[in-house]
Amino acid sequence: MASGTVHIIGAGLAGLSAAVSLVDSGGDVVVHELARHAGGRCRSYFEPALGLNIDNGNHLLLSANDAALSFLETIGSKGKLAGPNEAKFAFADLTSGESWTLHPNEGPIPWWIFVKDRRVPGTRPLDYLSMLRLLKPGADESLDKIIDCSGILYERLSRPLFLAALNTEPREASALLASAILRKTLARGGRACHPLIASEGLGSAFIDPALSYLDRNGAKVCFMHQLRRIEIAGDRAQSLDFSDDSIELAPGDDVVLAVPAAVARLLVPGLQGPGRFRAIVNAHFKVAPPDGFPRLLGIVNGTAEWLFAYPDRISATISAADRFIETAREELAEAIWSDIAKLIGAERAMPPWHIVKERRATFAALPEENAKRPGPKTRLSNLYLAGDWTATGLPATIEGAICSGKTAASLVLAKSRQGLNGKGRRRTP
Repeated sequence: MASGTVHIIGAGLAGLSAAVSLVDSGGDVVVHELARHAGGRCRSYFEPALGLNIDNGNHLLLSANDAALSFLETIGSKGKLAGPNEAKFAFADLTSGESWTLHPNEGPIPWWIFVKDRRVPGTRPLDYLSMLRLLKPGADESLDKIIDCSGILYERLSRPLFLAALNTEPREASALLASAILRKTLARGGRACHPLIASEGLGSAFIDPALSYLDRNGAKVCFMHQLRRIEIAGDRAQSLDFSDDSIELAPGDDVVLAVPAAVARLLVPGLQGPGRFRAIVNAHFKVAPPDGFPRLLGIVNGTAEWLFAYPDRISATISAADRFIETAREELAEAIWSDIAKLIGAERAMPPWHIVKERRATFAALPEENAKRPGPKTRLSNLYLAGDWTATGLPATIEGAICSGKTAASLVLAKSRQGLNGKGRRRTP
């Protein structure tokens, strides 16, 4: 039970996760958000250039994402995710013209690697044994120090998998984070790898139901409420100074700071956090996918790495996309569309399109940046951190963001219980 008001700064997934975890605790929960909307990078909006509702970024979940699925269960929107009842991933190589479907079996014993039609073409069963070295990488090193970052298996499976999850070129990425992905997914078998997509949009699945849940349970969400400064006295956050008002924190009040890393470092002097980031580019084309086109398609030797097919559009994602940030949007759209046109057999001109560039989408998942990620506790007794950039043990993903919010909330509740127990002991003769 929370003993006072919990102020959550930021209404992205980390902040919403913390709020949902706390709203039934007995205390007051107030969410403060800088923008006019909730969701951060995980949101949907109407794009006039397309005349469609689109997601700010394309996100894939897997059946192994326990925290995300539990969050959706709580807010009543788990049914908003759609996908097959087995682990199937379609791929196409634009250089060779080959296409295939990766199809791990459901159980943890990977007999699928012995079946030619289930594994990556051109690979042998023994090739997959090299991945075992990632299950216990030891010290955090770059991935190329642990596995061979070359060859068919790497180019057609390992690189697409880790590039999407880490948003960092896998060769230089953290082996510990790559290990976390492998252990959570393929190492658990196909039942952990069922692909899940919010077919009606991320806002419909994650954000709108969360806001409704908070409203029904008495939480308050304040939009256009920018935190400018945290006043500190001793080991406590004493007050929160917003753009138009200031809130004095009572002795039982707590703060969950669920903002981007750069903002958190400005608000909390001396806070350590990642300082290098990687971009993501998403492209949306107003074209209906042809019948039978896979809902999710991995691309090898293309401009983008993944295509997401929706009833009214095809969307593409480029991870670790810093090299394209200065590229003209139309030039980039034409390059991506050229690849899509080959895959869907389109001969007409490029349809209406929209490009979204996120310069600082995630922290760079390098070993040295991973080491800078702070835990949820700070030196202030009533201030906790949440966000996919904190030390969740996972890369910057939806799962990591939701886990971070739940962890921060659990610490707030644990402190409140300790305080109540302490008072009880003092009353005992």
